[in-house]
Amino acid sequence: MSAGRILVVDDQPQIRRVMRTTLVANGYEMDEARSGDQALEKLRSGHYDLVLLDMNMPGMDGLEVCRAIRAAHPAPDLAVIMLTIRSAEQDKVLALDAGADDYVTKPYSTPELLARIRAALRRAPLASELGQRRVAFDQVEIDFEARQVTVRDAPVRLTSKEMDLLSYLVAHPNKVLSHREILQAVWGPDYGDEHEYLRVFINRLRKKIEPTPAKPRYLLTEPWAGYRFHLPQSD
Repeated sequence: MSAGRILVVDDQPQIRRVMRTTLVANGYEMDEARSGDQALEKLRSGHYDLVLLDMNMPGMDGLEVCRAIRAAHPAPDLAVIMLTIRSAEQDKVLALDAGADDYVTKPYSTPELLARIRAALRRAPLASELGQRRVAFDQVEIDFEARQVTVRDAPVRLTSKEMDLLSYLVAHPNKVLSHREILQAVWGPDYGDEHEYLRVFINRLRKKIEPTPAKPRYLLTEPWAGYRFHLPQSD
């Protein structure tokens, strides 16, 4: 049984060959694309669980491809990991803000890459598994079993990691959750210091569910501590 189907997007054939050897040896199915345009075409016609996307391709770069995937691809459970030689925090933020679930800097070790793939494919416990199947507040409704969010009677598309993060916060209403606790619950036990991940993902969620994202009512920042989900009806 396959551990998952992965699309590797990189303009360098030697990297794609190494990726194929590594991924197949670890139980994954692999397909490849040598450009952003080819990747988007494959995503339109096939099913994948994860995209390993080079950030620095000629032509349409990884950021553009990632934005296009998130804007057009119908599968919310498609994970995206960006691969790049850049290591500055601003580059990480750009990758995450474009819609990536994670970011790996080259050169990386095979164990590190495989751990990041497992983290991207893992599913954190939803609030439905913790006793909540549906939550409604103000003009927002979250159906955890269907993994669907409706805001002002209109469906809002969340990525899988966005849904996992929102579910974890909603499952602990009005409680301050530390950065480390959230990261390890949603991304996995190897995470804890990647505060920029939470900043980007919280901002993405605010844009999707908050009436005024710049003045959040539900997804609240607790300075130097973490985040708190304010559930109005529980006050």
